[in-house]
Amino acid sequence: MNVAIIGNGMYATGRGTDAYGTILPAVFEWKRSGSIVEKLVIVGTNGKHSSQAKKKAEELSSKTGIFIDTEVYPKEGDVSCNAYKEVLRAIDKPACAIVVVPDHLHYQVVSDCLKAGLHVLVVKPLTPTVEEGRKLIDLANVNNLYCGVEFHKRYDRSNMMMRDTYQSGAIGRPLYFIVEYSQRKSIPTKMFKEWVHKTNILQYLGIHYIDIVRFVTKAVPVRVMALGQKTWLQDYEIDSYDSIQCIVEWETSEGDNFTQTLLTNWIDPETTSSMSDQKIKIIGTKGRYEADQKDRGIRLCTDNSCLQQPNPDFCMSYKDQNGDSNWQGYGIDSVVDYLNRVTDFVENDTSINNIDNSNRSSFEESLISTSVLESANKSLNLDGEWVVIDNRSSQSQVEV
Repeated sequence: MNVAIIGNGMYATGRGTDAYGTILPAVFEWKRSGSIVEKLVIVGTNGKHSSQAKKKAEELSSKTGIFIDTEVYPKEGDVSCNAYKEVLRAIDKPACAIVVVPDHLHYQVVSDCLKAGLHVLVVKPLTPTVEEGRKLIDLANVNNLYCGVEFHKRYDRSNMMMRDTYQSGAIGRPLYFIVEYSQRKSIPTKMFKEWVHKTNILQYLGIHYIDIVRFVTKAVPVRVMALGQKTWLQDYEIDSYDSIQCIVEWETSEGDNFTQTLLTNWIDPETTSSMSDQKIKIIGTKGRYEADQKDRGIRLCTDNSCLQQPNPDFCMSYKDQNGDSNWQGYGIDSVVDYLNRVTDFVENDTSINNIDNSNRSSFEESLISTSVLESANKSLNLDGEWVVIDNRSSQSQVEV
């Protein structure tokens, strides 16, 4: 099966870092598991970055002992925002696309892929608005395509344990969730500088834990309020929030209401011990579950670096007995699981209506987190007013 990676930035191929991102190693690990990858196409917008992506793939082949025939677009010296459309028009076009482009481009790129008949996995969020998300769902259903959103935190054992503990009834009826999630200043100022003004920290990062509350509780969001501060980034002429605080009210199928408080920022010091500082806790009528998902029990300090707290569970390279590198972690599992299911879907000629996506981040499931995100963005523009979510239509309105 031919696969396309549309987008060749940090998360896709590790551009701007010494690493290889998450998506590219996941495709290599998928082939290691016995899957047939006839060709991998990596598409960006700049031929210079294409050459870098090609080099990353070649290095991975050397490190893993796995060869994948890799082609890149646009070619060296070319610059084109529509290079991916050339791939979609090809006679031997891919069966599946993994879309890793900035948030505001999700709708257009995914829509073009669906119209071309490609199954799609897109990085979070599905779309910034419910209307766009619904249009993509309709396109996928009409064309009988299997699609998903790459919410990899659903595959983190810490979150799966939280889900199982909650659903066992051990915590009791939920009262509130608290999330603290932040990243270093280099993310908005270097990695995403060209498009950071088109997103915000809640949309880029906090969306993960909005989805996790849905994953754990199966509750639906009722209303949302959000406030934010533009201080440090504004001094560097970057028009984006330093920090956003968001409160979501949820309702369970049993009629219990609880709140989720998200505290997010992306102006942590560069010297912090981990790229992501992430904590979550649930308080219920019978107990609590607390997870410090930054502190995975490892501390590393050398003459050449400050204290580091690496995450061995997300996307990490380990040497096997033959000395070859293999990538493991929930970031890898998320992509591999999707590719396996697409393969089954294609080989068994399955109808989209016969697939059980209740525990996976399908487009339909991901519309829940998008509805929260859209309402939070409205609240930010209304100085923190509560915005009610109409779950019948997934369109939000200001509370009167």
